[in-house]
Amino acid sequence: MSEPRTVEPANLRVLATGLRFPEGPVAMADGSVLVTEIERGTLTRVGTDGSVEVVAELGGGPNGAAIGADGHVWIVNNGGCFRFVERMGMLIPGTPPPSNWPGHGCVQRVDLESGKVETLFTTSLTPSGAERLRAPNDLVFDADGGLWFTDHGVRQERSSDRTAVHYLPLDGEPREVIFPLDAPNGIGLSPDGSRLYVAETHSGRLWAWNVTGPGTVEGGNPVGPSGGEALLDPGGHTLFDSLAVDGEGWVCVATLLHGGITAVSPDGTQVERIPLADPLTTNICFGDDGTAYATLSGTGQLVAFDWHRSAGRLTYQA
Repeated sequence: MSEPRTVEPANLRVLATGLRFPEGPVAMADGSVLVTEIERGTLTRVGTDGSVEVVAELGGGPNGAAIGADGHVWIVNNGGCFRFVERMGMLIPGTPPPSNWPGHGCVQRVDLESGKVETLFTTSLTPSGAERLRAPNDLVFDADGGLWFTDHGVRQERSSDRTAVHYLPLDGEPREVIFPLDAPNGIGLSPDGSRLYVAETHSGRLWAWNVTGPGTVEGGNPVGPSGGEALLDPGGHTLFDSLAVDGEGWVCVATLLHGGITAVSPDGTQVERIPLADPLTTNICFGDDGTAYATLSGTGQLVAFDWHRSAGRLTYQA
C-alpha cells in the first residue's frame, strides 16, 4: 500500500443543515437526496432547493437506505440502540442504550408514494436457528435482487456484540453468511458484483470476499473472518463507518475521527483521503452526474462535492 494522498473535495457545498444525525444517503433521479435521520427516526428528503421534508416516520434508529428491486426504499434500522447527547456543539451517540430500546433492530420498507412503512423481519437464520438482529446498519442490493446487509451489534462500556453479514434472497428468508465480525458497518459490491466489501468500525479494517453466487462468498485468507481478505488496515486509530463503491471500483469509506472519506483502489495498493470538516462523517453515495453526497452526522449536514473519478451506480435507482 502506498502512502495515502490527500484529495481536496472540489466544489464542496452544504445542501442541508439541522439534520438529526443523518445517514443512509440515496441520490434520486430528480436531484433530491433521501437520508435517514437516526436520532429523529425518519426517512427525510432534501430537495434541490435545500428544503427538508419528512417522507416517513420509521421509529427506532433508521441507519442505511437503498432502493430495492420493487422501487421501494429499504431501511436497516438499529432499533434505537443509541442514546444521543450534545457535546462540543455536535450530536454524538452515547452509551448505554436508552431504556426503551427493544434489544433488537429490523429491516423495513417504505413506499415513497404513500409513505407506508412495513417492518419486514427482525431475525435471521443462523446454524443454531433463528437469531434476532441486534443493530442492522448498512445494505446493498445485488443484480439478482438479493439484499446484503450488516448487523453492527451494540457496544457498551464493558461488552460488545460479535455479529455478522446477512443475505436476503429475492424470494426467501434472511440468513447469516459471514460470522463472526466485530462491528461490521459499511457494505458494498464491486461494479461487476464479483467482490463484496465490508468495513469494521472499531478495528478500522476493510475486508473483501469473492462472490461465488447469490448470497455466497469464497474466502481467500484462512486467518481473516470467514476467509476474508484484509483489503485495507490503515491503523492510526482509524474508525470506519458506511461505504460506497465508485465507477472505477474504488471503495470509498466514511471515516470517523479523521473526518472524511478514505478511498482505496480495488487491489488495495493506493489510498486517498478526502477531508471533510466533521469527525462524524458517516456515509457517502453517488449521483449519476458525478456528484458525491456525504452525511456529516455530528454537525447535522448533508454536503455535496464533485467526485474525481466516475461515479458509482447501484443496481436499482429511483
